[in-house]
Amino acid sequence: MELLEKTSIKTAIILGIFFVIGAGIIGYTWMSVKASDNSLSVTGSAKQAVQSDTVKWNSNFSRRVLATDLKTGYAQMKNDEAAVIKFLKDNGVADAEMTVSPVSMQKEYIYDKNGNAGPDQYTLMQTVLVQSNDINKITNLSKNTAAVINQGVLFSSYAPEYYYSKLPEVRIALLPEAMKDAQTRAASIAQTTGKKVGVLKSATMGVVQVTQPNSTDVSDYGNYDVSTINKEIMITVKASFTLK
Repeated sequence: MELLEKTSIKTAIILGIFFVIGAGIIGYTWMSVKASDNSLSVTGSAKQAVQSDTVKWNSNFSRRVLATDLKTGYAQMKNDEAAVIKFLKDNGVADAEMTVSPVSMQKEYIYDKNGNAGPDQYTLMQTVLVQSNDINKITNLSKNTAAVINQGVLFSSYAPEYYYSKLPEVRIALLPEAMKDAQTRAASIAQTTGKKVGVLKSATMGVVQVTQPNSTDVSDYGNYDVSTINKEIMITVKASFTLK
C-alpha cells in the first residue's frame, strides 16, 4: 500500500510538471500571436517607363582552314578585319565605339563515315563589339550587313542589347512612390480588421525588375531584359507597420 501511495505521488508530481510546462508553452504562443496582431507587413511597388540610351552590338567573322594553310588563313583574317572596320566606319561607327578582338584559334575534329580522322583543321575567329548611344543607327546597321558579307567575309551578326544608364537614379526616385503604395495597401487591409495603420517599424527594398513594357516576367533575383529599346523599371518595398 505504501509503495502504491508513493507511486501515485510521483505520478501526480510528473503530471503537474507537464501541466505547468504545457501552460507555459500555450501562454507563450498566445503572446506571440497577440504581438503579431499588432503589426502588418505589406509589399508596395512603383513603376516607370524608360527608353534605352545605350546599345551593345556583338558580331564576329571567321575562317576555317587546314593546319597546312594557317599562314594563309591569318592573312585572310587580316583582310577581313580591314573590310569589317571599313564597313563600320562607312556607316558612322567611330573608332572609340568599336572593339575588335585578336584572332582566336580552335581546332576542329572532323571524321569520315568510317570514323577515320580527317586532316587537322582550325577555325580562326575575331569578335567585334560596338557600343554606342545612337540606338537607331546601330539597330539599323545590325540588320544590314550585306555590304561586308558580299565581300566574302563570313560575318555573323547578333541581336543588339539595349541598356538604360540612369537606372540608379530611377531606383531612388521610385522609392517614395513604392513606400506610399505600401502604406495605402496596409491601410486598406487594416480597415477590414477595424484597425488603423500606425508608425513604420521597418522597410526593405526588394530587387529591381527591368522588363519589356507590360511584362509579367519577374524574378526573385531581379531581372534585366536587354531585348527591347523601351523598358519598364519596377521596384518593390517590403514595409512593416504597427496597428492601433
